[in-house]
Amino acid sequence: MATKKTAKTTTAKAAAPKAAPAKKAAAPKAAKKPAVKAPETEDLPLDVPAKAPAKKPAKAAAPKAVKAEPAKAPAAKKPAAPKTTRVTFRVRAEVGSKVALAGSFNGWDPADKPMTDKDGTGEFTCTVSLPKGRYEYKYVINGTWCADPECTDWVQNDMGTLNSVKVVD
Repeated sequence: MATKKTAKTTTAKAAAPKAAPAKKAAAPKAAKKPAVKAPETEDLPLDVPAKAPAKKPAKAAAPKAVKAEPAKAPAAKKPAAPKTTRVTFRVRAEVGSKVALAGSFNGWDPADKPMTDKDGTGEFTCTVSLPKGRYEYKYVINGTWCADPECTDWVQNDMGTLNSVKVVD
């Protein structure tokens, strides 16, 4: 009896695309080396030495690249701070006055160097450390800019008045 193959009709279930089966990650297999069998010495004639299994020659290690470092200059010493000299400025004013020192060494800022009358005698002083050089200065007494009456070296300034000059050696 002959059997007839009938065509199957597609159903909704069959029409849906089949998901591909998940592939399992293959674990790396250790490379198997075929075992080298040493020849039996019994089968060889006495005058033929037994051969040892052939070995691959060892790979020569490649030399490691060494980074060439740029030559370092000797550590430069920090420039030493210029040697300074302590200079004391003195001016006489009325006791209780507000006196300050302004000059080329402090940007002409009278608030930067207030002067004090320690003894209450009217002699105001201020000590400043200055490197060698030539400095122009003025006193500001109760808001009035005044040249140093004790200084013999004066120069005219841009305002048409005089600045006192102090040279530090």
